[in-house]
Amino acid sequence: MSWLIESDRDKMEEEGEQKVRAHVFIKGRVQGVLFRYTTRDEANLRGVKGWVRNLRDGRVEAVFEGDKNKVDELIEFCHYGPPAAKVSSVEVRWEDYTGEFRDFRIRYR
Repeated sequence: MSWLIESDRDKMEEEGEQKVRAHVFIKGRVQGVLFRYTTRDEANLRGVKGWVRNLRDGRVEAVFEGDKNKVDELIEFCHYGPPAAKVSSVEVRWEDYTGEFRDFRIRYR
């Protein structure tokens, strides 16, 4: 149950405090270039929670939860990644925010 009244919710959205969840798939030269580690560091700098992992098909998959502005910044980072990465595409699927994460982790499969 939410006790947030509409005017407070509108104010939070204006200030970028709307909580969101993004499921992200990054394609290109994104494995073996420290992509997961730099994504974790960038997420922690922004207070974004969730996880990141390598997929067997060569992509990186991540779930980001947090303030919309911070999640947007992290998605922007995913478009270029660390210096050795060569990102060819970033797919973002917006999902319902769950608040299930306490931190940001690297997952191993």
